[in-house]
Amino acid sequence: MKRNLLLALALAGCASAPPAPQVIDVPVYVSCVKSETVRPDYEFGKLGLDAADGEKVLALARDWPRARKYEDQLEAVIAGCR
Repeated sequence: MKRNLLLALALAGCASAPPAPQVIDVPVYVSCVKSETVRPDYEFGKLGLDAADGEKVLALARDWPRARKYEDQLEAVIAGCR
């Protein structure tokens, strides 16, 4: 009798459905930067210490558009991360 009861209880435990799997959302860091922004090669940085004032002014004038473009690219990357 005890044996049959234990067997029936054991089989009843096997007949029940397994617990449903739970989905747990875990936040994962994902970089918002898609590509690396390359720093331009500024002409002013290549000038020697003994460069004339006129050369320095011309180098800065040529570097200005490059610097603005680089700044715009950096701002676009930052805006993409918001």
